[in-house]
Amino acid sequence: MEEKNINEESNFGEIIPPSFNDMPEVPAVPNVPTWGRNALDLTKIHNSVEAVRNELQKVIIGQSEMIELLLAGIFSGGHVLIEGVPGIAKTLTAKLLAKTLSVDFNRIQFTPDLMPSDVIGTTVFNLNTSAFSFNKGPIFSNIVLIDEINRAPAKTQAALFEVMEEQQVTVDGTTHQLTFPFFVIATQNPIEQEGTYKLPEAQLDRFLFKINLTYPELEEEKAILRRFKSDFRQKQTQEVQAVLKAADIKECQSLVEQVHIKDELLDYIADIVHHTRNNGDLFLGASPRASLSILKTAKAVAAMNGRDFVTPDDIQFVAYPVLNHRIILTPEREMEGFDARDVIDAIVKKLEVPR
Repeated sequence: MEEKNINEESNFGEIIPPSFNDMPEVPAVPNVPTWGRNALDLTKIHNSVEAVRNELQKVIIGQSEMIELLLAGIFSGGHVLIEGVPGIAKTLTAKLLAKTLSVDFNRIQFTPDLMPSDVIGTTVFNLNTSAFSFNKGPIFSNIVLIDEINRAPAKTQAALFEVMEEQQVTVDGTTHQLTFPFFVIATQNPIEQEGTYKLPEAQLDRFLFKINLTYPELEEEKAILRRFKSDFRQKQTQEVQAVLKAADIKECQSLVEQVHIKDELLDYIADIVHHTRNNGDLFLGASPRASLSILKTAKAVAAMNGRDFVTPDDIQFVAYPVLNHRIILTPEREMEGFDARDVIDAIVKKLEVPR
């Protein structure tokens, strides 16, 4: 058999079909890692995100990060806690988001005298049938807004443990399943402490995100005043329409699950969470549930940005809202004025980013 000289090998262009020769060459981008190529059709998620955003922006000005995280929470199948001072549209945004979804919605106002049965329901005796029957509470809905969640006592908070994690309620030995989707949006005020109860760590861990809201920028506040200068009763909220059904949410969640993530990035997530458990600034680190939450939400954020693969930027974007309510600073660091963001940012900067 005749041996071929590599230097005398024919040009590859001569054996490529003519139709390929007409295609433009894709220039190489220096120093940018190649994480993957889109093989997953994410049109459904893109259209869903745009539709919901367009409806919310009929009323809400700014708060783009909160809206993105709320959508990521829905597409990840998790619950969201929103914390901020009164009057910055926490409850309004949650109500309008529920309005864009063609599913059931309930609002529960938590108060110090609220009992567990007021949330999950109770068993009553029916005189007509001479039998006991279960009357479902307001938690049996698809989207549940819990306003001022930290105003209810520990007994009522504990009633949420099972339903938030397992999407079921057990009363008198009988288990009652909730229907899909089930999404809790809770709000709380970080300033007022009188008549409030600190949420148990076990309950905080059941929230996918904790979104810390701040005041709007000056230009955003001017836009708010202009939008509502002749609409004191906020009639514009009636213009928000339902654009997603339960089947659409399920399809989007299924697409998010298929988003690719490299093993190196899984190790990166584990390293971030592990460093919260071995950190001199922290009294309590994050649980494995936090690792899974970063994984799920990083996939959701990637899909919402049109990619079927996760990048380190996606992980860094969700790291703070996933971790900030799951860690506790040492008393010394609190006295020095540190907060959760300082510690999380330091951990992320310290770790080597996968290439």
